[in-house]
Amino acid sequence: MSLIRFNTDFNNWMLPRFAQMMDRFFDDDVLSNRNFASATLPAVNIKETSEDFQVELAAPGLQKEDFKIELENHLLKISSEKKTAQEEKNEDGKYARREFSYQSFQRAFTLPSNVDSEKIAARYEGGILTVIIPKREEAKDKPARAISIG
Repeated sequence: MSLIRFNTDFNNWMLPRFAQMMDRFFDDDVLSNRNFASATLPAVNIKETSEDFQVELAAPGLQKEDFKIELENHLLKISSEKKTAQEEKNEDGKYARREFSYQSFQRAFTLPSNVDSEKIAARYEGGILTVIIPKREEAKDKPARAISIG
């Protein structure tokens, strides 16, 4: 029977390197869901003013026709679907290259009861979709007024 010496220096050096290598492998753009999710789910800003709520959705590269905005029971749904296809054919009419691209998202927001859902408007400028949700008159902030003592 022969004795094999266990080299602790090798393990102390190799195991951390292996862990770093695996971290880099799984953090790669191809395998990371984190980058995929951020690319397909646009960022949203919600502002409240005294007159309305404004939902700003960052979606560059789309057209206003690509969006679908629905309101159902105080649930505002903003969605988009965009499909593209590119093809390159050779002289025989056979495909040399064909690529498909599909991009979609959906965001949903529960609206408060103090909004006027009949007057919701939207615009798309510079890659930003802005949905303006006006408040009802009774929900708007009233200016301070003096009350006389009788």
